[in-house]
Amino acid sequence: MKRKHLIFFILITSLLFSGNLSATSWANEFVVWHGYVYVISDEYVTDIHKKIGHVTVYSDMETYTGNYSNSYKKGTKYYSIKGISTDEAIAVQHKDGKFIKANRDGKFKGENTDYSGLVRNVIIICLLAILVIFLVRNRNKKRT
Repeated sequence: MKRKHLIFFILITSLLFSGNLSATSWANEFVVWHGYVYVISDEYVTDIHKKIGHVTVYSDMETYTGNYSNSYKKGTKYYSIKGISTDEAIAVQHKDGKFIKANRDGKFKGENTDYSGLVRNVIIICLLAILVIFLVRNRNKKRT
């Protein structure tokens, strides 16, 4: 009987956590600077003003906080553009040494961490563990 309970517990636990595993699919290449998304354009710029930051985390599979990018490697530099507010656009140093324009698209939603799924899973696992303990103790009491 213990084996059935263990198998049931493992099955339920794996079903709970399997929904949280997925690859991220991106509609655009982007960088994040100061909590805002800047979508990479096809436009190169030459009127660079000054360095304002750099990519601190790169990943094309997950979402991170900070100066994050789904297309540029860690260390890629960000620059302000002469005559254009950083509220509108920034320049990103491209592979070939040129600077590509990235247009601000809004607040980066990846920084709003939602722990409700994790809390739900922890509560369910605790309840299942209590149920298993209760069933095992009941079964042991019936034997004596």
